[in-house]
Amino acid sequence: MNQFSRTELLLGSEGMRRLAASRVAIFGVGGVGGYAAEALVRCGLGAIDLFDDDRICITNLNRQVIATRKTVGRYKVDAMSERLLEINPELRIETRKLFYLPETAPDVDLSVYDFIVDAVDTVSAKLELVVRAHELGVPIISAMGAGNKLDPTQLRVADIYDTRMCPLARVMRTELRKRHIPGLKVVYSTEPPRRTSDDPAVSCRYHCVCPPGTVRKCTIRRDIPGSTSFVPPAMGLIIASEIVRELAQ
Repeated sequence: MNQFSRTELLLGSEGMRRLAASRVAIFGVGGVGGYAAEALVRCGLGAIDLFDDDRICITNLNRQVIATRKTVGRYKVDAMSERLLEINPELRIETRKLFYLPETAPDVDLSVYDFIVDAVDTVSAKLELVVRAHELGVPIISAMGAGNKLDPTQLRVADIYDTRMCPLARVMRTELRKRHIPGLKVVYSTEPPRRTSDDPAVSCRYHCVCPPGTVRKCTIRRDIPGSTSFVPPAMGLIIASEIVRELAQ
């Protein structure tokens, strides 16, 4: 018996061996990526690399697995690394305080991974990840928009070209066609995005809580999305389930 015995009942010893021998990269350790990372490690993944240059903000407490009053202000990759090693001390883990962008992409060797999780926010970063993964033949799964959604039962796994209702997926479809990318597995929501409150009393745009000197603030966005404690985590867990099933086959 070991900590993965219940999982082994479903995946078998060979499936567990394949998971233990696999290495996954998580780009974006937030509401989606954090839950995906933890679920993968709890299933017996052997190696994981975390990429994020963001710190935990008090507004992350509503949805991010690493966010507590004690971790506010810490780098997300550091808090996530500690948490994952408490789950499995034998986990092989690397952390990079880095935002994946076209200008930082050459610093990351994607060819070493068995699977890539795209849980970043920006279209430019997503496109760079997808194009490079496609060129290298590395499997990748992308999270589409989880903000401004309330119904986790409307989350779906599909090819990007078969999605509907998601504004982010629409933009990605257009850009991927231009780059001749034939397909991309994504998790998206069929729920129409809800309009956020325009009450300035609850807007980060008017009441920013980021420490002075913070470079990457959410206020740079044209529209700051609302979020919940259940839709982003559900998306992360679905991503993890897709990866486990593929790697353990």
